[in-house]
Amino acid sequence: MSEQRRELQVAALCNGTAIDHIPPRFVFKVVSLLELENLENPITIGNNFESKKMQSKGIIKIADKYFEEDEINKIALIAPNVVLNIIKDYEVVEKKRVILPQTIKGIVKCNNPKCITNNEPMITHFEVVDSDKIELRCHYCNIKIKKDEIILK
Repeated sequence: MSEQRRELQVAALCNGTAIDHIPPRFVFKVVSLLELENLENPITIGNNFESKKMQSKGIIKIADKYFEEDEINKIALIAPNVVLNIIKDYEVVEKKRVILPQTIKGIVKCNNPKCITNNEPMITHFEVVDSDKIELRCHYCNIKIKKDEIILK
């Protein structure tokens, strides 16, 4: 008789946020976007773990950190289907799927050098034209920006 043994591949988190189901190629991009290298909180980064929903996935756990909406929107631009688990006393108290909002303000730079947002001190404003392919349109100059052209501020 064989005994099946399961172990956690990443340590449990007492309080904080676990960002789960990150496509492996975007794990370190999420780290950079959220500027996690500047935090003093304990951070665990795991990549290429087996996943039932995806072939493989990445996960980032940040102790004692809860994200603001604009931070979450940054994640949605590059990995729109990640799951945020809010953890308190080792229990998941809230689970949210990150979804790209219809409007994005102050996060993306307009690629048009003549756009007013690149020449005046003002907040950028984009509408999401296609949330599947991630295509944005600038509210001010109407230029369309595809996912691979997005420059985050």
